[in-house]
Amino acid sequence: MPPKSYLFFKRYNGDLRTMPSYIESLNASGVKVVNAHPNNPQKHNLPAITATIILIDPRTGTPTAIMGGAWITAMRTGASGAIATKYLGRRNSRVLALVGAGVQAVTQLRCIEAVLPSLEEVRVWSRTAKTIKRFLKLVNRQYEHKFVPCEDVKTCVQGADVVSTQTPSETPIVKNDWISPGAHINAIGADAPGKQELDPALLKRAKIVVDDMEQATHSGDVNVPLSQGLLTKEEIYGELGEVIIGTKPGRSSDEEITIFDSTGLSLQDVSAAVKAYKKTKAAKLGRWVTL
Repeated sequence: MPPKSYLFFKRYNGDLRTMPSYIESLNASGVKVVNAHPNNPQKHNLPAITATIILIDPRTGTPTAIMGGAWITAMRTGASGAIATKYLGRRNSRVLALVGAGVQAVTQLRCIEAVLPSLEEVRVWSRTAKTIKRFLKLVNRQYEHKFVPCEDVKTCVQGADVVSTQTPSETPIVKNDWISPGAHINAIGADAPGKQELDPALLKRAKIVVDDMEQATHSGDVNVPLSQGLLTKEEIYGELGEVIIGTKPGRSSDEEITIFDSTGLSLQDVSAAVKAYKKTKAAKLGRWVTL
């Protein structure tokens, strides 16, 4: 899995990414072509993220499926945040703060809720009241947690046990002083060079775990502090996979601050796409399946 590659459309405040990978154990390969255009909803009434996944047979190199990838992208990203929360967050976490209230906030909530049985309160902030209102209308029908709309980021994250950030910001919006000891943060939004959501001082204070070291250092939340000399690669603790398989310990104490720097991996896209493809084939044969 090479790092994702980019085309930047600065004139339109957008980019296009290609993400290939080969999973030998599944005998599967594929590539996702995905864009990020944050202004789409306001200017064009289009999603900020659109994606297409092409599955390719490794034996012959021929395409076996072409499918929409936006929902797979949203769900696998939410799932990665949940897995990081499971291994790095405190087990008794009660308060989740969502910084950004778009599609990714919905899937972060959906997946994190599954690994936090003690979750009671969900705070949410967005740049626009309209986005918060749309988010609350959707989730209030599905969950019984207490939902709290917040007027600013500080109110949203201060005292929260788990924080999930999913914005396209290129300047830090979560300040070091606002984060309490013991908090876990899923930094989701910084997924391209130049993006960052977290105060570099907060990164210096925390245990940083990335999804992929090579990709994160050029496009994750750590990319700007690294380029500015405010952070070194040696200060990045390791990859989430290392924590999951036990080669590196996860959280060391209830007071430790942990950060998962997520950039999104093609391996996740292809493995999810393979599952969707197999279920679709089964459905066409007349067997009942649930996606």
